[in-house]
Amino acid sequence: MSTVTWITARGLFGRRRFLLLVPLPLLVVALAVASRIVGIDPDAWGQAVVLGLGLAVVLPVVALIVGTGVLGSEIDDGTVVHILTTPLPRWQIILPKLFVATAVTTVTAAIPLYIAGVLAHSVRFGLALVAVSAIGALAYSAFFLALSLLTRRPVLLGLVYVLIWEGLLGNFVSGTRVLSIQQYVVALADKIAPTEILTATVGIPLAVVMSVLITVAGTVLAVDRLRSFSVAGETS
Repeated sequence: MSTVTWITARGLFGRRRFLLLVPLPLLVVALAVASRIVGIDPDAWGQAVVLGLGLAVVLPVVALIVGTGVLGSEIDDGTVVHILTTPLPRWQIILPKLFVATAVTTVTAAIPLYIAGVLAHSVRFGLALVAVSAIGALAYSAFFLALSLLTRRPVLLGLVYVLIWEGLLGNFVSGTRVLSIQQYVVALADKIAPTEILTATVGIPLAVVMSVLITVAGTVLAVDRLRSFSVAGETS
């Protein structure tokens, strides 16, 4: 498993798509720091930066880029054949890739969110954002990793989920929030460090249960889907 983890991390950091992870986190930090420097009240920018940009865009988009990249690119360029010919059980391939995707997403999203949270409210709020970044990163990564094995256009469908389902419909159709990872993250952060910046729209029990369910279901589906690939890289 350690070999798969190392190969995955090396491949991910060696691809150009990794550069896409840099601008959005830097934008969160820049906006938070600039707002504090010019003396803008955190009530005026906290929600837009922390929730509107950090939790609603940076976390899911980074997870999408990384989660679909740890295995999807290998399927696209055909190198998945080398993985499929190894005697490793498929779960020993999926779990390290999920670990790398979660770790990279957590670090990339948590650092700017912590800085923004501290500047907008308090250290406790910043730490809460770090904690929920890890939870959200795991759920999103499992979901997008499975998606990369289910379709040839995982990034497109992932963007539909993030921008349309969570972003657009989530603001107008309350029923869609039940299946929104973003809402689970917001609810958990609001529970850990209650602030007016975040307002939970789903209950904690639902957020916990659905986060676990999506993570487990995505992982199991990814393992099962990888088993269905032939050596040629096509599903049977």
